[in-house]
Amino acid sequence: MKVPLLDLKAQYDSIKNEVDQSIRDVLDNSSFILGPHVKKLEEDIAVYSQTKYAIGVASGTDALLLSLMALNVGPGDEVITSPYTFFATAGSISRLGAIPVFVDINPKTYNINPELIEKKITKKTKAIIPVHLYGQCAEMDAILDIAKKHNLKVVEDAAQSIGAEYKNRKAGSMGNAGCLSFFPSKNLGCYGDGGMVVTNDEGLAEKIRVLRVHGSKPKYFHSVIGLNSRLDSIQAAILNVKLKYLDKWSDGRRINAGKYDEFFKDAGVVTPYIEPYNKSVYNQYIIRVKKRDELQKYLKEKEIGSALYYPLSLHLQECYKDLGYKQGELPESEKAANET
Repeated sequence: MKVPLLDLKAQYDSIKNEVDQSIRDVLDNSSFILGPHVKKLEEDIAVYSQTKYAIGVASGTDALLLSLMALNVGPGDEVITSPYTFFATAGSISRLGAIPVFVDINPKTYNINPELIEKKITKKTKAIIPVHLYGQCAEMDAILDIAKKHNLKVVEDAAQSIGAEYKNRKAGSMGNAGCLSFFPSKNLGCYGDGGMVVTNDEGLAEKIRVLRVHGSKPKYFHSVIGLNSRLDSIQAAILNVKLKYLDKWSDGRRINAGKYDEFFKDAGVVTPYIEPYNKSVYNQYIIRVKKRDELQKYLKEKEIGSALYYPLSLHLQECYKDLGYKQGELPESEKAANET
């Protein structure tokens, strides 16, 4: 029996009629760009994320990029973030000519370790991007305290954590901006690329709305240079259907995670650690073992799907050689990359 890592077909089959009808509505109305389906999704995601505003964009990567642009991060600025994350987190910083400054992770949660942040702050530091990895929020109180003390902006990379909670606060609602991804494999995934920025800052929300349409307001009049980064109406229509089921699906993930925890109890496997005040949405269920590659080979032979997130820490990537990080400099990230 083959066990896929992710079965999107099964999910689609369970909501097929609703999704198909929602897509037909877009086709019948021909409102393909920033139409009523996008507006509805923005309103509903804002409520769901406990924020005042939500702005649909073309991808989770663009959500990060636009947030940093709106916060005036630019050439020579430094942005502190985690080295153990998907490349888009750091790549968005670099795309603006800013410099990613990597801080090692907490080995239990895999999120950035706030105790190590302050020593990396310089006069050039402009912002912090904590990543809520694998569906669990980072230690936000400590991060926000540091940001306030040093007058820094905070952009939450919540690409893997829509619906996750930190002390009863939703992922994305705590910093200056929160960035969501609707990549198909996410807990709330569309059928292509899509993303969203959530925020409580009206001025920031408006700036991102302008930046996502080439910096124009009104149309054809450009106050700033922006991007072409709009959430497609068809993707929004799909997400409007799926959002209704998101909490139920996340509950199911937590139930399954509890079963795995029990199965692995005496197997010499390190299972996910969730802080008692956190509510994880388990975007991935990550285990840690000494013979990781051998285990994955065995699973493949048994036709059981698995994947490695992330096999090379960002500070050791070829494109960041010029930053001067050395092997062993961020040991917990490197160890996680080798064992999870």
